[in-house]
Amino acid sequence: MNTSRSKALFEQAKKYIPGGVNSPVRAFKSVGGDPLFITRGEGSKMIDADGNSFVDYIGSWGPHLFGHNPPFIKEALLNAIEDGTSFGAPTEMEIKMAELITQLVPSVQMVRMVNSGTEATMSAVRAARGFTGREKFIKFEGCYHGHADYFLIKAGSGALTLGVPTSPGVTKGNAADTLTADYNDIESIKKLTAANKNEIAAIIIEPIAGNMGVVVSDGDFLKELRAICDEEKIVLIFDEVMTGFRVAAGGAQEVLGIEPDLTTFGKIIGGGLPVGAFGGKREIMEKIAPSGPVYQAGTLSGNPLAMSAGYAALSFIKEHPEIYLQLEKISLYLESGFKDNLKSVGKNYAMNRIGSMMCMFFTEEKVNDFNSAVKSDTALYGKFFHEMLKRGVYLAPAQFEALFVSTVHTKEDLDQTIKAHKESLEAIL
Repeated sequence: MNTSRSKALFEQAKKYIPGGVNSPVRAFKSVGGDPLFITRGEGSKMIDADGNSFVDYIGSWGPHLFGHNPPFIKEALLNAIEDGTSFGAPTEMEIKMAELITQLVPSVQMVRMVNSGTEATMSAVRAARGFTGREKFIKFEGCYHGHADYFLIKAGSGALTLGVPTSPGVTKGNAADTLTADYNDIESIKKLTAANKNEIAAIIIEPIAGNMGVVVSDGDFLKELRAICDEEKIVLIFDEVMTGFRVAAGGAQEVLGIEPDLTTFGKIIGGGLPVGAFGGKREIMEKIAPSGPVYQAGTLSGNPLAMSAGYAALSFIKEHPEIYLQLEKISLYLESGFKDNLKSVGKNYAMNRIGSMMCMFFTEEKVNDFNSAVKSDTALYGKFFHEMLKRGVYLAPAQFEALFVSTVHTKEDLDQTIKAHKESLEAIL
């Protein structure tokens, strides 16, 4: 496979952009080698700068539920751009977008549009703090909520210790207010809430984690988490930046049957454009400026292009609820093919899937939390990734990411992927 143009572009990029990329995982450091520079996406395919075509399972890290460049989103964008790209003033489309989100996600009574998932999660935690008058919050090891300072914290040496910054530039002061619990372990929550009585403003969780691979929270665990939040008057935040409108029209909360107090969104609600949102109970959201004292603002929030693309995406979802049955069918077909391949090579690697999100871990242990996920053989995944790439299949260049299926992946795409999967496993094992 010729990648000379991509290599040249990467060398040029490193002169002007840190690491040559604008988001770290794109650099291929987890899998080795140099990144491919993409020039075009259409349907289920991406084409790189050297003209190589790949069946794509990243989908811009989740937004492309309908594949690349779907005609109805392109049309919405072309119509919107005729009137201008940004006004810094209210537009009717913002109202229509907010109303549609509240219709699709019953727990959301009011919503504020922002510009990224990170902005959504940091704003949701601030809203919870302002609403409760408390400062501490709990996150879970292995969940990713963006790069705001107080999210880049790992657990200390024990369940009750203060968090530890995971990045230079994150202060110990930020870490002091961040408590870290173990995913799917309600006892770790009980210990933290008991040790920090009346000090915890919020608990934030990916109800379906997508950044330690795909890991689904246990139903009983979520029920108990909801009960503890009610009892302790803690705001429960679901980070559905990845899962919102991906696993169901109502997101993970619809699938798992638990309603949070606040929800964060991104990815699909922008139809592929930069976007974020947070919303939930009216009594909490009315604390947000200008109706309340909790300050949050953004020059490009509610950008008319992002709103138009997002409205087209969510309207399609509302009008075509059958797409989730379609996604389940094709995702199950892909998963079954992978499992058959694993049997043929004598391996029982963990396969986690929910709807159109899935992940194969290079470990034969069940993966249900961060500690079990990190037992995966990441070096072996790197070899697997490059073998798949050689065979025209583009997966996430990191073990601890999700594979996303779109409505436009065809049986031909899936069969090519399953064949490549088997050949790649045989090549590395």
